[in-house]
Amino acid sequence: MAAKKNSSETLSFHPFENLKQTIEKKGIKLSHRPAMYERDKSVNDEDLFVDAMKEVREIKEFRNMPVTQGKLQPLRKGDNSDKETLKILADIACGRRPIKIEDTQEYIEWLNPKYRAAYRGDIVKRLHEGRFSIQDTLDLHGFVAEDAVTELRRFIKDVLSRGLRCIKIIHGRGLRSPKGPVLKNTVSRLLSCSYRKHIIAFVTARQCDSGLGAIYVLIKSI
Repeated sequence: MAAKKNSSETLSFHPFENLKQTIEKKGIKLSHRPAMYERDKSVNDEDLFVDAMKEVREIKEFRNMPVTQGKLQPLRKGDNSDKETLKILADIACGRRPIKIEDTQEYIEWLNPKYRAAYRGDIVKRLHEGRFSIQDTLDLHGFVAEDAVTELRRFIKDVLSRGLRCIKIIHGRGLRSPKGPVLKNTVSRLLSCSYRKHIIAFVTARQCDSGLGAIYVLIKSI
């Protein structure tokens, strides 16, 4: 009790301290608490809706709006496409069926527009199939993006000085990274921009050669 009294005495201004006595002295009557609203049971929901919508006016332009209905395709009897798809997925998961890397979203390929007329149109396909001998490899596993750029620039400079034609760069898939395949995107951007005049094409490597975690790079001879 003493603590409460001391805390109240710290305030120097108490505007409502004698409010009750002042009200009683002047004879002011306080209003009673308003009663809760009660709905008129004689009015039904339909009457309430009509009353609420009485100011609403129809937009005549919307009276005859054209509606295009798509044609529904009937289901074919005996369609086992879902079963076949599930079987293919089960075979891939168990290793009984090889997965086509080209059909995945992680597959990348790039052909320099400058050299499209000079080289056959299937050069990217041939590169992906391993038709060119890999002369050197750079493994960027464990590098952060900034250090990977430095290492990649050093590697490309060395490759160009040695006159190599085909190399492999292992960038990883970035599946554990919260920001996605950072190294993969960094390598692709650097090759297609900074070294554009030296690069003919690059494409995702074969499954037996690091697959979606690496690319083959075809370099223009100097």
